[in-house]
Amino acid sequence: MWNAPPTPAAQATVTRLGAGNPELAAMVAEAARGGAPLMLLHLDIDHFASVNENMSAEVGDQALVLVAQRLREQLPEQGRLWRHGSDEFVLAIPRAAGVPLPEDMAEQLRQQMELPLSVLPYTLFLTAKIGVALCPEHATDPSRLLDLAEDALHQAAREGGNIVQVHMLHRPLSAHSESIIARQLVDAIDNGELRLRYQPLVSARDGHVVGMEALLRWQSPTLGMLVPERFMRTAERLGIIVQIGTWVLEMTLRQARVWRDQGFDDLNVAVNVSTLQLLRPGFFAEVMGLLQSTGVPAQMLTLEINESALTNNVNFVYETLANLRGEGISLSLDNFGTGDSSLSALVRYPVDKLKIDRTFIKSAPAADREAAISRAIIAMGHQLGMSVIANGVESQAQLGFLRRNDCDVFQGYLFGEPMSADAAGLTLRRRYLRPEAFAESRPDRTLLLLDDEENVLRSLVRLFRRDGYRILAAGNVRDAFELLAINDVQVILSDQRMSDMSGTEFLGRVKMLYPDTIRLVLSGYTDLTTVTDAINRGAIYRFLTKPWNDDELREHIRQAFRTHDEQHRGSGGMAPAESIAGEPPSSR
Repeated sequence: MWNAPPTPAAQATVTRLGAGNPELAAMVAEAARGGAPLMLLHLDIDHFASVNENMSAEVGDQALVLVAQRLREQLPEQGRLWRHGSDEFVLAIPRAAGVPLPEDMAEQLRQQMELPLSVLPYTLFLTAKIGVALCPEHATDPSRLLDLAEDALHQAAREGGNIVQVHMLHRPLSAHSESIIARQLVDAIDNGELRLRYQPLVSARDGHVVGMEALLRWQSPTLGMLVPERFMRTAERLGIIVQIGTWVLEMTLRQARVWRDQGFDDLNVAVNVSTLQLLRPGFFAEVMGLLQSTGVPAQMLTLEINESALTNNVNFVYETLANLRGEGISLSLDNFGTGDSSLSALVRYPVDKLKIDRTFIKSAPAADREAAISRAIIAMGHQLGMSVIANGVESQAQLGFLRRNDCDVFQGYLFGEPMSADAAGLTLRRRYLRPEAFAESRPDRTLLLLDDEENVLRSLVRLFRRDGYRILAAGNVRDAFELLAINDVQVILSDQRMSDMSGTEFLGRVKMLYPDTIRLVLSGYTDLTTVTDAINRGAIYRFLTKPWNDDELREHIRQAFRTHDEQHRGSGGMAPAESIAGEPPSSR
């Protein structure tokens, strides 16, 4: 594990890359004149913002110092390193004798980035994407060379990150057209161009890695690394999607056997199955044959099926799925909520798992419609005896929201990007991902304060601090939703008149997402009709007016906590929500 202490000297040695950097200009000029050719590498740490968000900016700054030290140690003697942007680095390396080829050099750096990084009290597991441009082959102007390296970096990002992408000098104008893809794809298997990446599946209980989903990539000889969305429709049109699917299943099972032999016998591997595969008469026998030849038990395999498959040849599909499940293979309905199948299909087909599509997870918990759909899918899946997987979990707020709503398994960039088999093996050896995010913390007295006036918010924090509450303060609705997602909150005190949303509207949404909370409004600006309606709907427990009396306001909050306690002792639910403590002043 990399744990060298950061020093001011080390931090000072990595300067930022400014416009017209003379050192880079000199290296490019030397290469253009016929000296040692140059490789320029643009490295971007994947999803580094989550480190700052979840662990503090101080931890992020310290991590960047250690990353810079690690990169510098990998540089040949004449190589140079600069900071670029918040979490990016640029490296210029003369391609002298003994220096690895550009692709190999970039791959070495990418692999170095995957090594654990110790920033106490955390151990970080980072990945990076790298764009590469060459001088004089691609450009002989520093600005142009930087642009090309950045373009290659963006291409790497489009392919999912954690990869190396070299700029294509003569990229055909029709490179992205189906005809170009079709001519190359037919030979992809024979030419060894298909790749598998693995993304962790994590238990919602404690962060334990319970599985890996195999994700397909195609390393096209001229188009670079492509994700399935770019070529699978063409594969289906050409009739080779079945061969590709068989290759994915066989390679995944071989890798599963390797992991099993290493002691990971409780692991599950998930593989996507196309509709055409599922409709083949010999598919069941093919799956069982591959399990037998690789020595992988059926219980170790999950087949992920798209909703559209359930609308084809219903009787045959049902029989195939029933036979697979009868052998112990798990079945998961992928991208649930976006397909064309009816809810009755969930009853008709023997499916074990539902995977919520990432489009619903992306906007939760702040967006009430997406949050409501996610909660409904989780509840419905559990009622039908299924486990529920959330795909696309990228933030601590999403994680907290899904945990509070009893989702079973998480998958997404918060826990790891699609990675090589070797990197996935390292992840499995860690066993737990982000354990600190799963540590139980359920204080009995947590009060959330929401007010977009900073002075008012600060005054409220000071007022209630003396009563020993754990206080969470938010200056806007979005921050409030994020705090609710990752904390167990009992009482909420919200301003009514805010720029982004009224207090009664905010608390109405909170009632749907977190019905056990006790919700109060504090404001001098409202109309009695709005408040009365909110109280009658149960959105708020009590309306309190500004300016407030400190002792009376503290007593209202104490009573709110007592009400919450009574609810959880089974005393008959929430106390009557009829109180309006003071009439709204008409003159304000």
